Amino acid sequence: MVELRSLSPSRANDFMQCPLLYRFRVVDKLPEPPSLAALKGSLVHAVLEDLFELPAAERTPSAAHSMLPVAWSNLLAKDPTVEELFSGPDERAAWLESAASLVGDYFTLEFPGGVQTEDRELFVETRLDNGVTLRGFIDRVDVAPTGETRIVDYKTGKAPPPAFGAKADFQMKFYALVVYRLRGVLPHTLQLMYLGSRDVVRYRPRIEDMHVTEGKIEALWDEIRAAARSGNWRPQKSKLCNWCHHRPICPAWGGTPPDPPDVTVI
Repeated sequence: MVELRSLSPSRANDFMQCPLLYRFRVVDKLPEPPSLAALKGSLVHAVLEDLFELPAAERTPSAAHSMLPVAWSNLLAKDPTVEELFSGPDERAAWLESAASLVGDYFTLEFPGGVQTEDRELFVETRLDNGVTLRGFIDRVDVAPTGETRIVDYKTGKAPPPAFGAKADFQMKFYALVVYRLRGVLPHTLQLMYLGSRDVVRYRPRIEDMHVTEGKIEALWDEIRAAARSGNWRPQKSKLCNWCHHRPICPAWGGTPPDPPDVTVI
């Protein structure tokens, strides 16, 4: 028996992209192989998290780059099988160099010595009136001398065209809503940092955004409830299917999915 009680930005985006993908990941819990892109994101995030543990004057590019070997060793200690993603030492070295380049790109976007952080990798959780629990990890929360807060998220890829930025926009408003409900104060700024293209996207949320986002999440949860009760987790074709590990068992592509376990949803 699988109980559905909570929602994160990633899983919400899964359902909006393809309800069957949500089922495969949340209900069936089907394994997915790690990717080098996701691994690189974890590595760079770890370095930037550790960077802000240093005193402001020591947050330099050389200090950040010196953290890469330690962060890589920590990732290997957690999962030694990630070494199998590389064809050999040359590919691994080139991959690590590309991660180092992204760390360097961060310093073209921001002077970390002038940033006052409140939290890094902050776990947040709140429950909406309809019973669903919203949860997730915020990369960084900054606080200004005057008390305003800024929510920061790092992306190791390139900034998408405006028409394709809805996923990241929803993620940031999701976190803003959680913080707003927890603290009773609206974050001053939402900031996305795309290291891959050296772009920074900033948005100042409004109270109206929180109402709209909460309504969108509640409607989404109602759709998840309906899918769970009916068993109709419909597949939704898109260009993203080309990168889906579960395509061979997707009925939209001629596959046969496994029978799902029993599901209860709040």
